[in-house]
Order: sequence, then structure tokens, then C-alpha cells
Amino acid sequence: MVKDSPLSEITLRKYEKPYKLDKRELVKKICLSRGLLQPGDSRDVVVDILLVLQETSKNKKAIASDEIKSRVEETRKKYNLEMKGIADSNIRRQLKRLRDLMLVEKKNNFYNIAEFETLEKIFENKIEKFLIPQTIERIREYLAETER
Repeated sequence: MVKDSPLSEITLRKYEKPYKLDKRELVKKICLSRGLLQPGDSRDVVVDILLVLQETSKNKKAIASDEIKSRVEETRKKYNLEMKGIADSNIRRQLKRLRDLMLVEKKNNFYNIAEFETLEKIFENKIEKFLIPQTIERIREYLAETER
């Protein structure tokens, strides 16, 4: 039986060039561009999680989810944001989403940006060079099949 659930899925959105945005706004645009957030979404704790992970990964350090939560709270206070979405269960759910997008890896309950790479390099290697070509090829197979 053929299922209608995708083997993989990708969302890409194009926004204006990144002029004069602070670090959090840049990370938010990355999340929007990759489908982690929907335009107008007020539930944006994933932005702070990715921001925290990006900062800690610069030092090639992995971080536990409880420390991520603590740093997310500090970040949200710094930017005068509501403390929504910071429950342990939601932090873990957002970490899973980041892992599913191949941005974050987990080892022994510690998290870091995949292979301590830059987000740009991860996108290039895992999305641009790997996932997109495979997805396009599969779509071409379906298109060719309609001609038979």
C-alpha cells in the first residue's frame, strides 16, 4: 500500500536582504525561511533555542536541555519577550524539530549545532547539496511517470 506521507519535506521562504537586523532577528528570519516558524507566529521560542545553541557551538560545547531552557529565559528577558513556550516539554519538542531539520544533533542528552558547523555550512551540505537535489529528482520521476 502506498502512503501519502512524505519521506522528507522542506520549506524554503525568501525574505528581504538582511540589513541592520540584530542577532535575534537574523535567527528569526532563518527560522521563518526554513519553515520552523510561520509568518506572524507569536510562538517563537525556537528562535531563542537556536540562538542559544549557535552561541554555545561557537565554543564547540554541547549543552543540556535544562541549561538551554535557562539561557532561553535570559534571552527572552533581554529582549523583553513574554515567557511563553518555555516549558521543559516544549523546549524538548523544539529541539526535536531542529534535529529533524538536521540543524542540531544530540549526544548523551547534550545538544549542539550539527558538527559544530556554521548554519550556512549545514544548509549548504545537508539541504542545498543533499536534500533538494534528491527531492527534485523524485518529483521528476513522478512527472516522467505521468507521460507513460
